Amino acid sequence: MDYCRIADDVVLGEGVQIHGFVNLYGCTIGEGTRLGTFVEVQKNASIGKHCKVSSHTFVCEGVQIEDNVFLGHGVMFTNVSYPRATNKHGELQTEADWTVKPTRVKKGASIGSGSVILCGNTVGSNAIIGAGAVVTRDVPDGEVWVGNPARFLKKVPLED
Repeated sequence: MDYCRIADDVVLGEGVQIHGFVNLYGCTIGEGTRLGTFVEVQKNASIGKHCKVSSHTFVCEGVQIEDNVFLGHGVMFTNVSYPRATNKHGELQTEADWTVKPTRVKKGASIGSGSVILCGNTVGSNAIIGAGAVVTRDVPDGEVWVGNPARFLKKVPLED
């Protein structure tokens, strides 16, 4: 785990694999999960068991990722609907100036590289989000969504 920053308050499950330049604080990572290079997971976020989080992915506060989830390269989550640099007094915002909107990615979902998942949404079990999609609303279980904004394409094909 060369060149990683892992805070003392991080909970790591057994067999977690962490590649270089990862930043973790105040989060939970489930057993058997693999975090690629340049991944950040913030406080009050969780990643379940047996997930694959590809390089350059950002999991912010308030994101709950269940078991067996795949996140492609450069997947980004948000946690505030109307972000601002300063508060009404012109001062840099602090945590007291915003409310985190939780986001959930359910078991077995796959999110393609370069996707953005806007806060307050749920990606359903075994759903697939196409590369580069921008998820602006809930995605039902077992559906494939693509585009900007993401929209229904088809049901997830059954495996042989």
